[in-house]
Amino acid sequence: MNDITANFGTLYHPQKALVFYQTKGTNTDTYVEYFDMDSNGTPINAHPLTVREANQLAKALKTAKEEKEPCLKVNGILGNHVLHLDPQKGMAIWFTKTMKRELYFTEKLGIPKGTAHVPPMLWVADRNSLYVFALASNRRPTTRTTLYNAPFFNVYEEGNVCMGTVDVRIKKTASLDEFITAWEGYFFNSYFSHLMQDYNPINGNCVSLWEQLIATGDVFPKEVLKKSNITLNDFLQ
Repeated sequence: MNDITANFGTLYHPQKALVFYQTKGTNTDTYVEYFDMDSNGTPINAHPLTVREANQLAKALKTAKEEKEPCLKVNGILGNHVLHLDPQKGMAIWFTKTMKRELYFTEKLGIPKGTAHVPPMLWVADRNSLYVFALASNRRPTTRTTLYNAPFFNVYEEGNVCMGTVDVRIKKTASLDEFITAWEGYFFNSYFSHLMQDYNPINGNCVSLWEQLIATGDVFPKEVLKKSNITLNDFLQ
């Protein structure tokens, strides 16, 4: 005879058991008894359920519930800034208009931290990775809109962002608003440190550009932007 139990798939072995006792009558009282299981699956070591054991059970049930909940839940009406949403993949695409942001740079770049105008941007992210691009105007992008390389340090030519030592933690059950706020915060609150693979993302000197924008408060000069080889359709396939 052949042992074919290995072909059955995942086997679950009994570890613990709970027995609920309840009194009869109008005002019922409940008592829970907790059992361990021996190697044969026989209940042993019966004792009242402790607070610690109850907390462990509650934690396990909460985790199982969260695993089934969809990512990127929308609270209310979907904002006009959201271009694409795929809860199954945990991916979202959105854009931001030109705005002023506090920017941080490592000491070796020689750029003081400060507030500067940044261009309109297109963001593409899932729970583990982020792509950013620049836009020429504040108009809502379409699949025909030209994308430009994001004029920042730490961004590859293809648009993917090197987060370095940033500890990215996006909850699996994050709502869409939480997801977007978290990624924008990770990007702008981290320290820009270097150009990726010696690629210059703008027409001109990237260090001089941000030194000038922080010092003067001028609007971002869109003429320095370089067209990207990436299109929005590349992320929709």
